[in-house]
Amino acid sequence: MFRKALLQRLSRVGGKVGVLIGCLMLPLAVQAQTSQVPEDSQGVPRPEAQSEIEKGPVISQFRENWILGELRSLRQDMMEYRNEMTKLVTDRELEVADKAMGYATNTVTYFFYLIAGAASILALVGWSTIRDLKDNIRVYAEKEMSRLTVEYESRLADLEKELRKKSRTIAENQEEIERTNEIHSLWLKASKEPSYKEKIELYDRILELRPDDPEALAWKADAALELGEQRWALSLCDRVLEVDEENSHALYQRACAWAGLGETDNALRDLEQAVNQSDALRQHARAEEMFQPLRDLPRFQAIVGGEELLDP
Repeated sequence: MFRKALLQRLSRVGGKVGVLIGCLMLPLAVQAQTSQVPEDSQGVPRPEAQSEIEKGPVISQFRENWILGELRSLRQDMMEYRNEMTKLVTDRELEVADKAMGYATNTVTYFFYLIAGAASILALVGWSTIRDLKDNIRVYAEKEMSRLTVEYESRLADLEKELRKKSRTIAENQEEIERTNEIHSLWLKASKEPSYKEKIELYDRILELRPDDPEALAWKADAALELGEQRWALSLCDRVLEVDEENSHALYQRACAWAGLGETDNALRDLEQAVNQSDALRQHARAEEMFQPLRDLPRFQAIVGGEELLDP
């Protein structure tokens, strides 16, 4: 039907176009005929022919109106043809869409019918009733919820333990930072304090914050030596060497204490070990007042070096 209507419309438009072309070509043919000027027997054109040639082809008002009418009709036919084409194409697209929707609807309907039929067959055969299915689902859901609850409670407990551990570590780090800042402040005060008794008090406060601190014990022994407490200094150096056997500062202070107590061999032994571990102590030993009784000994001179000893 669509092809038949299209052919009819095309034949109608083609006929009108042919007629219009013929009308347009008619004046041209007339002009071609009039270009052959009639001559009389002597070969001279007639006056009437010359006037017709000068006037040229003339299209009458009726013919012009007829041509304009045909053009208007042709334009209307073309507009109608385009409208019919648009309508036909739209109808075909709607028909295709309708068929597609119908196909999809039928497919879904058949699918649900298939499911309903399968469920009905299962219920009739006796595999599982709706009540049994509901009970099984409920039991399975309860078991799964219990398992998940136990699992997540265990995870939460582990997470809580980890958080407590990290919180405790953070608190300990904060305390250590505060302790370190306070100890640093006490070290600064001790370095600027001229009184050895006050120095010892500051070192004791450092030892309260950080017991058995080797550096604090060694410098406390140094202050005790300045106060003439060789036995006390010796005890403090022994505490340091119990923790760190290779502490050169403690060995040097203990050598000074041994020298003050008249223990020459012990003093030389500790001094030699201290100088071997820290060569910078060799220069200090040359100017140390506590080693005044040892200056003339060859072993002492060998330990501190062959250069001339400094005067005390």
